Formats: sequence, C-alpha cells, structure tokens
Amino acid sequence: MKKAKLILMLVLVVLLALLIFQNTVPFPMRFLWFSGEVPAILLLFLTALGGFILGLITALLMKRGAP
Repeated sequence: MKKAKLILMLVLVVLLALLIFQNTVPFPMRFLWFSGEVPAILLLFLTALGGFILGLITALLMKRGAP
C-alpha cells in the first residue's frame, strides 16, 4: 500500500511539473491592491506550493488534535 501511494504521488508531481513548465506566457493577475503580469509558471508554482503548505498544516493540526 505504501508503494502504491508513493507511485501515485510521484506521478502527480510529474504531471504538475509538466503543467507548470508548459505554461510560461505572462498572465494578468490582481490580488487585493496588487496588479500586474506574472508568468503563468510562477503563478502555478505558487498556487501548488500554497496548497501543499495548507494541506501539510491541516494534516499536522488534525494529527495533533487526535487523542
């Protein structure tokens, strides 16, 4: 079971990397009072990183709260 999870995670990481590296065109972005053009590669990477960090924090908090 651990081997299957590892393989699935590696496949997802490779797919994410392919998605990120194929999208390099500038993309208009607005966040709160910031606006500008950001390469899509950077925006996708930051979004994926933010999702990973939020998932990690959630897993740690759930583990800590368990009896």
